[in-house]
Amino acid sequence: MENNWLTENTMQQLYCDTCQRFLADRLVEGTCPNKVCNAAARGDQCETCSTLLNPTELIDPKCKVCKNTPRVRDTDHLFLELPLLKGKLVNYINETSVAGMWSQNAIQATNAWLKEGLKPRCITRDLKWGVPVPHEKYKDKVFYVWFDAPIGYVSITASYTPDWEKWWKDPDNVELFQFMGKDNVPFHTIMFPSTLLGTGEKWTMMKTISVTEYLNYEAGKFSKSKGIGVFGNDAKDTNIPPEVWRYYLLMNRPEASDTLFTWADLQAKLNSELLNNLGNFINRVLSFVAKPAGAGYDSIVPDAPNAESHPLTKAYAEKTSKWVEQYLDAMEKVKLKQGLKCAMAVSSDGNAYLQESQFWKLYKEDSAACAIVMKTSLGLVYLLACLLEPFMPSFSEEVLRQLNLSPEENLSFSEEKGEIAKAKSPWDFVPAGHKIGKPVPLFKELKDEEVALHREKYAGSQAERSSKAAADAEASKVANQLKGSKLSDGGPKKEQKKQSGGSKSKTAEADITVAKLDIRVGLIRKAEKHPDADSLYVEEIDVGEGTPRTVVSGLVKFIPLEEMQNRKVCVLCNLKPVAMRGIKSHAMVLAASNEDHTKVELVEPPESAAVGERVTFAGFSGEPEASLSGKSKTWEKLAAELHSNGELVACYKDVPFTTSAGVCKVKTIANGEIR
Repeated sequence: MENNWLTENTMQQLYCDTCQRFLADRLVEGTCPNKVCNAAARGDQCETCSTLLNPTELIDPKCKVCKNTPRVRDTDHLFLELPLLKGKLVNYINETSVAGMWSQNAIQATNAWLKEGLKPRCITRDLKWGVPVPHEKYKDKVFYVWFDAPIGYVSITASYTPDWEKWWKDPDNVELFQFMGKDNVPFHTIMFPSTLLGTGEKWTMMKTISVTEYLNYEAGKFSKSKGIGVFGNDAKDTNIPPEVWRYYLLMNRPEASDTLFTWADLQAKLNSELLNNLGNFINRVLSFVAKPAGAGYDSIVPDAPNAESHPLTKAYAEKTSKWVEQYLDAMEKVKLKQGLKCAMAVSSDGNAYLQESQFWKLYKEDSAACAIVMKTSLGLVYLLACLLEPFMPSFSEEVLRQLNLSPEENLSFSEEKGEIAKAKSPWDFVPAGHKIGKPVPLFKELKDEEVALHREKYAGSQAERSSKAAADAEASKVANQLKGSKLSDGGPKKEQKKQSGGSKSKTAEADITVAKLDIRVGLIRKAEKHPDADSLYVEEIDVGEGTPRTVVSGLVKFIPLEEMQNRKVCVLCNLKPVAMRGIKSHAMVLAASNEDHTKVELVEPPESAAVGERVTFAGFSGEPEASLSGKSKTWEKLAAELHSNGELVACYKDVPFTTSAGVCKVKTIANGEIR
């Protein structure tokens, strides 16, 4: 601001009269104004064509919360004057994109912005949540997230070390590399560099940016929000080792165009490239050296004088040296996939070297030549551990363990230590007389039946998987009970005590199941404050009966009124009507609360669930009671088992609240009570 790179202007912003607030970009939905796109878009960016937007540019904008059309209203804001900074910015881009070898997609996205013409960019918002603007006139506003988020890179470093300026204000000695998906490019090549240039200070600015396209899943797109694809928790549950996942994802990295994850491709890369190529080479070498004297070298690395005079070895050493040069060049240019391919080529050549040398014959016919081949091959094993460490660190540590070398002392590949030069003479990597460790196979085959199971298990959304797994577990449990199998003695003592109260008591308990509850998908048509109670809302909720039900809820302290409008909820419909401060409530909205009841969130059915649809529970069937009996305390007993689980899914015991469109969830409260 002191350098006059910021200006104050009045702008038009969307204001929702129903919610009574200016709308954040993400809370506005409409149609992309780009004529060649016209896809559904949010107020900040179109995910289809990657165009950055202002909410007022959307065609037919709607408030995401209440679905009503917001109106345009004037408001004062601060703007970053990108047009005034264009000269400095273009110089930076022209110099750095070449020196830093920016990926082509980063250059294209940046040039597209420059071609359209830089416009002043608003950096403040009329929101409550965010970083407050340190300016008296704008103290009630917050910064636009993509203005303050990159500053977070610096502040995070400053939180870590008081020497943060050695990193962020030393461009002569520090190189900054950044990695991201293609939709975030302009914030890092246009906006943040402009912010830094505008300070007039000597900042370490991004030198190299590596941008990826999209990785798609089988026949569609990965989507965390829609639950499509394999995510971190799923990858762990497959028991496929992390080094396999890392190898596959990096070999399949979408550096220049979109790529596709398929289970068949994962299987092929594991079985043919990791198991049959890399794992086979390393295991053959180590297993032969580990054989007892007379069949091998009793785990002792043989001496191999004059290895460079062995023609086959020298030829393969030259090949290896070239692969290493290409590997280093690719890694310096952040072409990670190419770097990985070069490393794997060393392994492929290693297998060819073993076959061509026929070392098993040399052992008996030419022991000196065999020693050269095996010492060179051990050097290649060590070299592979170093080259592959950035990609598969756990693999490299295991290889060094089998070589009986310390990862802390030996796992490096630097020019300063002369290791790059050693690639021309790989027989020098592991010294003669060194004793290796015990060789074991590094990879396990992924079989067709396992692939079929994984493909089926992860075919649907995560919610559907959770529901199916819970249903299968509950069905199995019920089947076991019907077979007369004993219940675990480790159950709660209170429950055991109840069960000992005679056959009549047991029958009554068995009759109380969650199927007795009439829980439906409801749509709040209207919500307002109770005229005679500060803590209560009065809602009109459509539960599929033609006429909405009047419901009174004690949610005022926890959920803003605007967030109660036009949203789907789970409604318990067969409680006896009860008057609450003069207004009779004909149902109950279900909500989850945290342990100390300081936070409450509504249980939400999927957006596409039908209004009036009954919420079901796998393994529990039957008709709900017309009206829950007060004497039997059915609701009180069942409510004790209602909760949100660790994945935010609403459950009865371990069985999800399920609709035809998927399971019901809460936003953030894990392991909370539902009432």
